[in-house]
Amino acid sequence: MKFAIYGSRHQEEFIPDIRRFLQSLQSEGHQAVMHSKLYKYLLHAIPAALGCVTRVTDGDDFTADFAVSLGGDGTFLRTAAWVGAKEIPVIGVNTGHLGFLNALDIKALDTLVSRLPRGYQTERRTLLQVSEPGLDGWPYALNEVTLTKCESASMVQVQARIDGVPLADYRADGLIIATPTGSTAYNLSVGGPIVAPTAPVFALSPIAAHSLSMRPLIIDDRSRLEFTCHGRASSFRITLDGRAYTLPIDTTVKLTKAPFRLHVVQLDEHNFADTLRRKLQWG
Repeated sequence: MKFAIYGSRHQEEFIPDIRRFLQSLQSEGHQAVMHSKLYKYLLHAIPAALGCVTRVTDGDDFTADFAVSLGGDGTFLRTAAWVGAKEIPVIGVNTGHLGFLNALDIKALDTLVSRLPRGYQTERRTLLQVSEPGLDGWPYALNEVTLTKCESASMVQVQARIDGVPLADYRADGLIIATPTGSTAYNLSVGGPIVAPTAPVFALSPIAAHSLSMRPLIIDDRSRLEFTCHGRASSFRITLDGRAYTLPIDTTVKLTKAPFRLHVVQLDEHNFADTLRRKLQWG
């Protein structure tokens, strides 16, 4: 097997776990490619363990049977952008705190190769695509797209349309357009609904709405969405999984479902209900 490995560089505590994993790959004849930033960090920490690893940069093309994300949910989102539209199954290995996207604790990382042949499932996760305006970088979001006021500005007014039909004028600090995967992220913190990760829907959740009638809304993920932001300021902010851009006020943002999905590996003992019960302490 061939693995593509991406990870946070803040891994001092977990260097022994990563060393054992890389040594197991090498001893069993597997190959790996690794993002250059993590590779450079590990080259100083555990150079002898990198014998089966090839360094790749952001612009390099690569193939793999599985991608491994070493970190928390933020690292998983960056791994998704690194893998892009290749649809390589991604295995999240948790070194963070909450870890909704991660199927394996890093203390069990050295068992990963032996677990995979025993069985796993993949969940195909929907992404959002920003089609207008054109943005530098990857125009997709696995968790959410947010439209918010600039830091020093008053509220924004977001005129929303679905399939060309006017929906609402959101007067708020902003609006979250969340995928099912992102329903347990920023969307959850503003009171939005939790959505099963493979449900064919998006969630619209206002941030600090200035009217009690503005409530979270579930819509079909086949919808064509348009949002025009108005306000007293000259600009507003759009973020895609935390990647922020500033756009002129009155710009219309168009969103659709991405033409591909991210394949998230779930190991045999892992499921969404277990994750919710454990992470949200439901009992």
